Amino acid sequence: MLNQVKLYLQLARPHQYIKNGFIWLPLFFSHKLFDVQAFQQTGMAFLVFCFATSSVYVFNDLCDAKEDRQHPLKRHRPLASGKLSTSQALGFLVVLIALAGGLAVTFLQTLFLAILGGYWALNLTYSLFLKHLAILDVVCIALGFVLRVYAGGVAAEVPISQWLVIMTFLLALFLALGKRRDDLILEAAGHSTRKSLDGYNQDFVGVAMGVMAAVIIVAYLLYTLSPETIQKHGTDKLYLTTFWVILGLLRFFQITLVEERSGSPTRIFIRDVFLQITIVLWLLSFFLLLHYFLGVAGWGP
Repeated sequence: MLNQVKLYLQLARPHQYIKNGFIWLPLFFSHKLFDVQAFQQTGMAFLVFCFATSSVYVFNDLCDAKEDRQHPLKRHRPLASGKLSTSQALGFLVVLIALAGGLAVTFLQTLFLAILGGYWALNLTYSLFLKHLAILDVVCIALGFVLRVYAGGVAAEVPISQWLVIMTFLLALFLALGKRRDDLILEAAGHSTRKSLDGYNQDFVGVAMGVMAAVIIVAYLLYTLSPETIQKHGTDKLYLTTFWVILGLLRFFQITLVEERSGSPTRIFIRDVFLQITIVLWLLSFFLLLHYFLGVAGWGP
């Protein structure tokens, strides 16, 4: 019994829930971090997307079981290895969809449910055919993160700025390209992983990542120095946090190009202490700048 539970957890991939952290960004940037109702609704949105994310991975594994058996790591997944049957995975998929949909209908707004439906539709088309199309595959991944941000905004009832959408899309695209470079390395070692790799090579991915990193830095600087940001947050010193953004991007480049282990950005963030410290210091410095210049004991609505 315990072994079966472990297999279902492997199928659900809970370590990937870190991606749903983007749902909290609208709350963080809106000065409503200590608004109890907004916090609770965002927490519920996070929980819903955790179930939804797992359902997407189960569906993807059902579609890719044959290909995964050729992959040096993915062949150990419950479906690819045969430890769980197709019927068991389908039953689990139905349960996850029911949990996500039921919680969304009961506790969250209609607009949130529409965004959740869009997330499912995007990942359905991605799993079936868009993941086989170079460039479109990484764009779909990036759009999934943007939908998470919108879901968080709707749950917390805060408007989403164009800067947050732009930064989320660019950063997610950058990370997705890093994953494609790792796929190319595996393919060169004789492990064919996905059809879309025909539209990539390491030079293209490296240049594309460099372009994305440069655009991310420029966009972030423009955001911190824009009049609307200064007016909203009451400080013109947020540009100082750019240091951590640059440091984080350089570290991910080092992992991708030097250490060649960018196959799972989620596992990198879980295990890489350097990146963890950088992200925490970015959040802390951003928070302290706002806290100091707003001159209040906490953020209100």
